[in-house]
Amino acid sequence: MFKALLLLTILPVASLVAQTYPTIGEVVRLDPRFDQLVAKNAKIEVLASGFVWAEGPVWVKGSSVPSAPASGTSATGYLLFSDVPKNTIYRWTPADGCQPFLTPSGYTGLGVYSDEPGSNGLTIDAQGRLIACEHGDRRVSAMPLTGPGGKITLADRFQGKRFNSPNDVVTHPNGSYYFTDPPYGMMGKEKDPTRETPLFGVYRVTATGEVSLLISDLVRPNGLAFSPDYKTLYVAQSDDVQPIIRAYPVLENGTVGAGRTIFDGSSLKKQGLKGAPDGLKVDKQGNLWATGPGGVLVIAPDAKGGLGTLLGRIDIGEATANCGWGDDGHTLFITADMYLCRIKVLATGPGF
Repeated sequence: MFKALLLLTILPVASLVAQTYPTIGEVVRLDPRFDQLVAKNAKIEVLASGFVWAEGPVWVKGSSVPSAPASGTSATGYLLFSDVPKNTIYRWTPADGCQPFLTPSGYTGLGVYSDEPGSNGLTIDAQGRLIACEHGDRRVSAMPLTGPGGKITLADRFQGKRFNSPNDVVTHPNGSYYFTDPPYGMMGKEKDPTRETPLFGVYRVTATGEVSLLISDLVRPNGLAFSPDYKTLYVAQSDDVQPIIRAYPVLENGTVGAGRTIFDGSSLKKQGLKGAPDGLKVDKQGNLWATGPGGVLVIAPDAKGGLGTLLGRIDIGEATANCGWGDDGHTLFITADMYLCRIKVLATGPGF
């Protein structure tokens, strides 16, 4: 008893009191089902700011962090996310805040490459490696977060031609990686003279390194997500003319069938809401949490053969890039322009 009290007295005050953060934006409720996913008192917290364009939040589970987190948070795990223009991946924990984790993160050459040279989408594979879409080096890479070994290239070209700038990536239980390849990381974008690949595709690289083109008819493929059962691949298109999300059945051989549009953000764009379809995640129930016009759009893809239902929005008030599940699975981390935010929700992310 005495020892416990003695230890308590020497702990920093900050470790005994849950840290409070400023709040931003609003939660917009459009369908009664939304209340089962986001509590009515939920707030959007700003964890850090001052970034140029934050992207790709991913939670690293089961990994000890150097400092003990604040009260009420997970004892292990940390968040990684990209600042694409800064060519840097940052790490965030409640105790330490944001710290540079990896620089350079996407362009290892000399001189200026473009205004978005760094890593973009990030994920963690079954081996616990950090999988990154690297704009400047025009590749998808894998880097162990523990143990020996350095970064390796999973894919950097198709049929001998270099990719444009891989943007987002998801993993499949069979060891494959699916990723998009728009032109955003190139100096001249779609008109860049160094372009080798004539289209903006969705690709798959298998566990043995075989690269195949899955989807070739999207003008700006961006964010990706699998349904919880891995039978559907969702693809966001960041295009002002066609700001849509498409759903593709995943076939037994790993390719995809004909897609259909499950969400069209045109009406939201006409309302003057900021943003375009970008990053995607799903919850355990199969709802989509998709960045788009008006923040993070929560969509129930429940209309067979038709459009899904927009249940509500988590509106930061800024163009919102991406989101990702973390902590105990009831926290949604959000990257929006210069901000890193989070909101505690009732929904649960897959894998938690």
